[in-house]
Amino acid sequence: MKATPSTAEAIRQQLARVQHLRDAAQHGPAVAALRSVKRFQAQRFKGTYADFLREPKYAPATRFFLDELYGEHDFVERDQQFGRIASAIERLFPDAVGRLAVDLAETHALTETLDHQMAAHWATGPTDTSPAANYIRCWRLTGAPPDRTRQLAVVQHMGAELQRLTRMKSLLFALKMMRQPAQAAGLGALQQFLERGFAAFSQMPDPPRLMQAIAEREAAWIEDLFHGDTAACERALLAELSSA
Repeated sequence: MKATPSTAEAIRQQLARVQHLRDAAQHGPAVAALRSVKRFQAQRFKGTYADFLREPKYAPATRFFLDELYGEHDFVERDQQFGRIASAIERLFPDAVGRLAVDLAETHALTETLDHQMAAHWATGPTDTSPAANYIRCWRLTGAPPDRTRQLAVVQHMGAELQRLTRMKSLLFALKMMRQPAQAAGLGALQQFLERGFAAFSQMPDPPRLMQAIAEREAAWIEDLFHGDTAACERALLAELSSA
């Protein structure tokens, strides 16, 4: 039976996948195409969850997911810190926090893999097509339904863990007490991720409401982008972008 990798090994494996993708697409059209894919997706997410972004109690958690998991930011520095201190996560943080870190690393790797595959098709699209139509074309050429489903499942698990952990007052207190030691140990990126997530989830009066919306809306988009009528899907994408 194959041994389950440790927290540190699992994190490093996922980050190695991301670095390999970066190394293969450092210059030229690939970089521009990747930015276009990420920018389009970020706008779509903002439109899909515009209702939650307008609610003060839900906006921080919604932005947390959009920024930390699906944002168009450059995560190179965060990844480098994360990789260097993967072993320290096992020593300094509770197991549940380590599992959250593994979820983050896996989601990041899945997102980057799919985005790079989409970007490989992006620049080859017809010049007279809209970004929305091109996005649908690239999605279907990329395929990988199991990866899309897994991506959503890991995000759901991360949300469930954050809901559970924010109810543990002792862990919240310990996290605040670890702020300076974490910075000194090079754990600033993870510390910031955890604090943002905990603070955002603790503000929500009904966390399952947001997580259920993410599950339902993203599953619907996965289905439509793979199997929906192309013209109807394009119109729906344009409607989401306009509400962002």
